[in-house]
Amino acid sequence: MKVIQITDTHFSPSKTHFNGNWAPLLDWLEAEKPDLIIHTGDLTVDGADKADDIAFCLDLMRQASAPMLIVPGNHDVGHLPGSHQPVNRERLDRWNGLVGADRFIHDIEGWRLIGFNSLLLGMGDATEEAQLDWLAEAMAEAGARRIALFTHKPLFVDEPHEGDTGYWSVRPAPRARLYDLMSRHDVGLVGSGHLHWAWAGEWNNTRFVWGPSAAFIIDTLEREMPGERLIGAVIHTFDAASVSSEIVAVPGMVAHVIDDVIDEVYPKPAVPDAGTSGEAAE
Repeated sequence: MKVIQITDTHFSPSKTHFNGNWAPLLDWLEAEKPDLIIHTGDLTVDGADKADDIAFCLDLMRQASAPMLIVPGNHDVGHLPGSHQPVNRERLDRWNGLVGADRFIHDIEGWRLIGFNSLLLGMGDATEEAQLDWLAEAMAEAGARRIALFTHKPLFVDEPHEGDTGYWSVRPAPRARLYDLMSRHDVGLVGSGHLHWAWAGEWNNTRFVWGPSAAFIIDTLEREMPGERLIGAVIHTFDAASVSSEIVAVPGMVAHVIDDVIDEVYPKPAVPDAGTSGEAAE
């Protein structure tokens, strides 16, 4: 079975900087004829605050012939407490109301594919606990199937037991709980996005793959990370007992550099005037 993972498309009806990459990506998807497409988040530029962004992107995704499963990214539902757009009930309800859910279970021959919302990890609330309980149940009920996990944020960046990387990866405490779940089950693959770097490696008999963004690369705004800067997708080929993953630079797509347009696409939130409440900046 051929599953193509796309990620970090960052399309928008109003901030159209990266929309031109959809046509070549769609052409390539149609030519590849996957059985399933999985989008690992940051579907939008600002779905966290704009329903129109989510609706616009969903209309594009429906142009693909293959069925598609989507999990949200931070630009879709927000990030951790203290960020400019923290995950909250309103943002989750907007996503779930338009997309259908922020997680999925999809069984194929020999495998259970599980998608989950990594932006809930680190929330320290009942919503995070409920998803971890859901994950534990979904994995336990996989039976003899192997498991492939798909989510937006990677579990780690530099090494599996690193400290808190802040914005970039799952925080240490929820990561440890995921590792505990993984130790009890046969997890063959973890596919993620978020970093705008493409990389594949293995740890504890699990393959970890960072899908390349379909929108932009990062030049000097952030530190160097493992892997390579490219625009494209990942082809995961599953048979009954194994999976192989190929990172692909998709022909015709433009490797936009976010450094050049960051202030247009993601302007910094306004700083409140002296004497006004700091809540205005959140």
